[in-house]
Amino acid sequence: MSLTIEETLDLFASDDLIGIGMAATVRVGHAVGRRDAAAVRRAGFIATGLGIGFMSAMTLVVILGRFAIAQIFLGEGADAAAELTATLLLVGATFFIADGIQTIASGSLRGMSDTRVPLLFATVSYWLIGFTLACGLGFWTSLGAVGVWIGLSCGTLVYATLLLLRFRLLASRL
Repeated sequence: MSLTIEETLDLFASDDLIGIGMAATVRVGHAVGRRDAAAVRRAGFIATGLGIGFMSAMTLVVILGRFAIAQIFLGEGADAAAELTATLLLVGATFFIADGIQTIASGSLRGMSDTRVPLLFATVSYWLIGFTLACGLGFWTSLGAVGVWIGLSCGTLVYATLLLLRFRLLASRL
């Protein structure tokens, strides 16, 4: 099985994010069980902050090392492919922070037993916004593959924003 560069980098980040998201689920769930609204907010927002910090570091690593990463996977003599790969890594790196936020915020909401509304948010964010933008920018403009990644990043950013707003709303009602 062969992985793309983005999939390889995402594997390193995903395990850590899933761990932080699961910790947020447990900590928020325990705080909800205790009816401790301050602890619910603290657990959710601290986990989100940890995720933002970690993914910011990963974004910086990918942005600064995108040419070296492309060379590692493609080798010498693949200059055009390496240039496209480096460009896609740059655009794809914008996806990391929003993906980290949505992973952890969805864990925090699971800790509050809120799963239906996030599912609706995912449908709107990914299918209506992200997919539409990816198709539009990828096939109807000259952006091509870069446009597809921009669409995916926009859909993920909308989803992350909606989840954070939902967590803030539900945490304020406790």
